[in-house]
Amino acid sequence: MFALLSGCTGIPEHVKPVKPFDIEKYMGKWFEIARLDHSFERGLSQVTAEYTLQRDGSVKVINSGYSEKDDEYRQATGTAKFVRHSDEGYLKVSFFGPFYGSYVIFELDQKDYQYAFVSGYNKHYLWLLSRTPEVSQKLKERFIQQSAKLGFDTDQLIWVKQ
Repeated sequence: MFALLSGCTGIPEHVKPVKPFDIEKYMGKWFEIARLDHSFERGLSQVTAEYTLQRDGSVKVINSGYSEKDDEYRQATGTAKFVRHSDEGYLKVSFFGPFYGSYVIFELDQKDYQYAFVSGYNKHYLWLLSRTPEVSQKLKERFIQQSAKLGFDTDQLIWVKQ
């Protein structure tokens, strides 16, 4: 979520972006429930992402998290754009100028947009996002099962303290 440093905008094998996708329904605040570990989020709790649609069709992204070690909140601001079509949950996100990383929504609560399963360009990037800081055990299990089936290392998931 904070930054996909690779600059890669591909899709992991067997992962398919959700379709249909409504960017306006996706806007707003999301809580990070689980993730695979990365240096740019290491040690962070209370992680959120705030998405705001811009006039040009791009999305302003503000990711925030609390570092207990440093006793401070950290924030990163970026921009997301569709890679192919605006009705598909496949975007590219940049926090560093021209370098983009994939943001692939591969499962989404299509009714209310209350949860999303998101990957990056490869199977080392994985997140469970929710509109609420807590989710049901059933949803956690679904996330683990779906992600493991696609080849993500779910044994390495970090359950984020909100």
